[in-house]
Amino acid sequence: MRKTSLSLAVLALASATALPAFAQGPSCRHNVGMVVSLTGPAGRFGQAASKSVELAFRDLNAAAGAGGIAGCQLVHEVRDAQSQGAVAVDQARQLVDLRKTPVIIGGIISSVSIPIVTSVTAPAGVVQVSPASTSPTLTKMAAEGQTKGWFFRTITSDALQGTAAAKYALDQGMRELAVIHVNNDFGVNMLAEFRKAYEALGGKVTSVTPYNQSQPSYAAEVTRALNGEPKALYLIGYPGDGTTILRTWIQQGGAQRFLMNDGMNSADLIKGVGPQYLGNAFGTSSGTARSPSTDYFGRAYPAMSGGFDANAPAADRAYDAAAIVGLAIAKAGKFEAAAIRDAIRDVTKPGGEVVHAGPEGFARAMQLIRERKPVRYVGVIGAVDFDKNGDIVGPFRLWRIVNGEVTTTGQMSAEEVQGVQARLPR
Repeated sequence: MRKTSLSLAVLALASATALPAFAQGPSCRHNVGMVVSLTGPAGRFGQAASKSVELAFRDLNAAAGAGGIAGCQLVHEVRDAQSQGAVAVDQARQLVDLRKTPVIIGGIISSVSIPIVTSVTAPAGVVQVSPASTSPTLTKMAAEGQTKGWFFRTITSDALQGTAAAKYALDQGMRELAVIHVNNDFGVNMLAEFRKAYEALGGKVTSVTPYNQSQPSYAAEVTRALNGEPKALYLIGYPGDGTTILRTWIQQGGAQRFLMNDGMNSADLIKGVGPQYLGNAFGTSSGTARSPSTDYFGRAYPAMSGGFDANAPAADRAYDAAAIVGLAIAKAGKFEAAAIRDAIRDVTKPGGEVVHAGPEGFARAMQLIRERKPVRYVGVIGAVDFDKNGDIVGPFRLWRIVNGEVTTTGQMSAEEVQGVQARLPR
C-alpha cells in the first residue's frame, strides 16, 4: 500500500471511531463494523461512505441523548477492504470473531460484499447491509438461501440498472458502441443485463473487452475495443482505472461519446480526464425519491465530509444504511444480530409514522420506539422497503457531464424499467 493511501486509511479510521465531540450519553459503545474500500479503485467510494456513517451515528447519538441507543453510544469501526475480496474477508472476520460485532455495513463493491456474506456474515449469523453493491448475484444467492436472510442493501440491483442504461443510451442516439468492463462479478453482470436489453431494443455492440483492475496501462484493451471503429464507448468500472482507460481511448482517437455506470459519477474522474473531452458523456445511477431527509443530507453532509458533496457515489445510501441499522438497534432494544435483523424491517415497512433523517427526525423516532408505536424511516434516497431477498426497488437517475459537472437530465422510474423488461424477448 502506498504511503498516501495508508495515511488516508488511518485518518478515516481515526475519524470514524472517535466519539462525537458533543456526546453526553453513556460511556459504553455499540461497535458497528464497517468494511469498505478506503484504498484501491473503489477507495473514494468507501471514504465518502465512511463519512456518511459518521454523520448518521452522530445524529442518532444526539437524538438518543443520555439514554443512548439500547443503552450505549453508536460508533463504527471502519476497516479497509482495499477493493479486494480476500482482504475484506479477513477484516470482516476480525470484526466478527475478535470484536464480536453483530452487524457490518459494507462492502462498497459486489466483489467485496459477496465473499464477506458467503465466508463471514451468513455463516456467523451477522447482519450485513451494503450501501453500494449492485450485482444480481446477491439476489440469486438470497433466493437460493445462501445469505440466510442476513444480507440487505440500500441500492437497486443491476438487473434493473442495466436495462435503464440500455434505454438511456438509445434515447441519446447511441445505436452502436463498444464495451469495456471491469472483469469481476459487478462488471460481468452489468454487461449481461445491459447487452440483453440494448440489443433487443435495436442497439449494436461492436466488441466487448474485459479489463483487470490496477494495471499501469490499458493500451491493449483500448486497442481491441477500437476495432470496428465504434461510435461510442460504454465503460463499466471505477474512477481510478476508468480515468486511465478514458485517457487512452481519447489518445488513440476513439469517439468522444461515452456511456458510464453509476460509480463513474466522479469529480476526480472528470478532472483526471479533462472536462473538455466529456461533453458527450452520459450515465445512470440509482436515483432518489426526494424527501426532507434528502434536503437535510444535502445541507449537513458537505459541511463535515472533508471535501465530498452530497452526490458522491455511495454517500446517500451509506447514510441510510447507517440510519436503518441505528434505528433497528433502538427498536430491538439490544445489540444482538437476530434482533437487529428483524427490527430492520420493522423500522422501514409501510404503516408506521414517517420519520426523517437528522437529529430532530431521529428524536421523534426514539420517542415512538419508547412508546412502542410503529416507525417508518423515509431516508435520503426516499422510502426503503426490503423484499424477501433484502433488495429494494427505486428510480434511476439519468445524468450527463456539462461544463465539467455531473448534471441530472431526468429520472426513470422502476416501473418504467420493469415495463421495458416485460417487452424484451425471454
